[in-house]
Amino acid sequence: MLKVQELREIIRLIDQSSISEFVYENDGSSITIKKTTEDKQVNVREEVIQTPPVVQVPVAQKKEEAVKEEPKQEADTDVVTTDDENIVEIVSPMVGTFYRKPSPESDPYVKVGDKIDESTIVCIVEAMKLFNEIEAETTGEIVEVLVGDGELVEYGQALFKVKTK
Repeated sequence: MLKVQELREIIRLIDQSSISEFVYENDGSSITIKKTTEDKQVNVREEVIQTPPVVQVPVAQKKEEAVKEEPKQEADTDVVTTDDENIVEIVSPMVGTFYRKPSPESDPYVKVGDKIDESTIVCIVEAMKLFNEIEAETTGEIVEVLVGDGELVEYGQALFKVKTK
């Protein structure tokens, strides 16, 4: 049998030549190389491919199916007055998927009522298969979680509300 390097050399030589077909046989093995050029007309056999009929599902049913397929945790919310000037929002630094926990079986990084500081990791935002830990960058108490676990978030979207001192 031919080595890969020998086969590459044969292909290169055939490609540079006017040969349109090459057959190599040795010890019961055979290699056939066929070359086509732009000058020759190529006959293409068309096959009719039958596709299954399209079934339309009502929009309400699609939403129910989507919820069944991807259970998401709802955001924790307490009633927070937005007029309070001590409320700061922690926002997403990127587009991605929001996760409250480091793994599905773990507890959330933070809950409503937790005290945090600048270096506290509050969540993960997954972007392009990279899991980015998001730090609070503020000190205070979590008063509201604005995003549910597994939801998509946009750049600059508020994730948490924090009451600063």
